[in-house]
Amino acid sequence: MKTLNVHESAENYLETILILSHRGERVRSIDIVNELEYSKPSVSVAMKNLRAKGYITVDDEGHITLTGKGRKIAERMYERHVAISDWLISLGVDKKTAVQDACKMEHVLSEKSFSAIRKHIDTNS
Repeated sequence: MKTLNVHESAENYLETILILSHRGERVRSIDIVNELEYSKPSVSVAMKNLRAKGYITVDDEGHITLTGKGRKIAERMYERHVAISDWLISLGVDKKTAVQDACKMEHVLSEKSFSAIRKHIDTNS
């Protein structure tokens, strides 16, 4: 898979939008502020940038929706996050640490390394 040229912060925002939408919520900027504990101005700037790059749409009521390319990135990050945190937990890492470490690792692992980890997980589960 071709590496998508997206900054880590954008990946985090897109993944957060995906997670919030999975909860059945209509996502608004304030939901992202509350979830990530970022400032309202920071989230506002990020949403403007994500919209300008075609990763999200925002309707007249302020509801945020992932576009196809935004969803692709978000799902990729979410898959990595879940797989890596589950793997770390299976190795004996406590859940809180595993989730925090997975959040960092998901952005820096090459596709090749993640595929190897995924293969290891699949053959040993």
